[in-house]
Amino acid sequence: MKVRIGISLGAAGVPGEFAAAVDDLERLGVDSLWLPEMVYGPLTEPLIGMAHALSRTARLKVGAGIYVLPGRNPVLVAKQLASLAGLAPGRVLPVFGLQPARRNERALFGVPGPRGAVFDESLRLVRLLLTEDSVSFAGEFFAVDGASVAPLPARPLDIWLGGTAPAALQRVGRLGDGWLASFITPAEAAAGRAAIQEAAAAAGREVEPDHFGISLAVAAGGVPDALIAAARQRRPDADPASLVPASWPDARRMIEQYVAAGLTKFVIRPAAAETSAGAFLERFAAELMPLQT
Repeated sequence: MKVRIGISLGAAGVPGEFAAAVDDLERLGVDSLWLPEMVYGPLTEPLIGMAHALSRTARLKVGAGIYVLPGRNPVLVAKQLASLAGLAPGRVLPVFGLQPARRNERALFGVPGPRGAVFDESLRLVRLLLTEDSVSFAGEFFAVDGASVAPLPARPLDIWLGGTAPAALQRVGRLGDGWLASFITPAEAAAGRAAIQEAAAAAGREVEPDHFGISLAVAAGGVPDALIAAARQRRPDADPASLVPASWPDARRMIEQYVAAGLTKFVIRPAAAETSAGAFLERFAAELMPLQT
């Protein structure tokens, strides 16, 4: 299976530094760029950033991870993805999530019913619109008649999902093409992968073996207090040291452990907001890109 390691820019994801950072990623041959959802903050909006990055590059793959789907109109999301895929075939990587990680942003993504149910129905409608020339759909929350977002992608887009709760793992198995986790140990990654495969088999489908990954913060000079606090809030039952590598050698060892657990796709991000993008990228290229297969 192919091990691929992409990057999230952290502070360099702000508009004033974004273009130069994207050019560096293309120059260094980095596999992929991932743009997180942050409304109340300086980072570039994911789909706008994807469009800009794709327009500046010829090889770099670009993903929105994790992009909140419930609270957005799935027809408009499908149209945006179809347009991006038409402009940059084979380089668009959507990853959807249930809700924003930041609690103060959650009110911005209102839904017409239970969030999990809206997520499931939105996913089904997005997939139909991206694979069928004309879609008529009448669900509990959304309805369309003869809808089309043509031209359709030449190859169906793989739709990856985030989340680590049992319901999220079931959803990946039933509806997703891949899994992008965060803040889990290698042992938990192996268990999550098994749960997803079991849910997929029960639904009569399959998630490809190399479509399991993790977003991993790397603290090149020790784990900052803010990230320790965030890890403890997300995972009060886990030692932050088991979730965040504190150096580049630690990152290499953890990636090897995750690969042994069945993960093959990695999104590396700087743990400290003030990290120099140029220095982080150069070390990333030297330390982690050789691990790709």
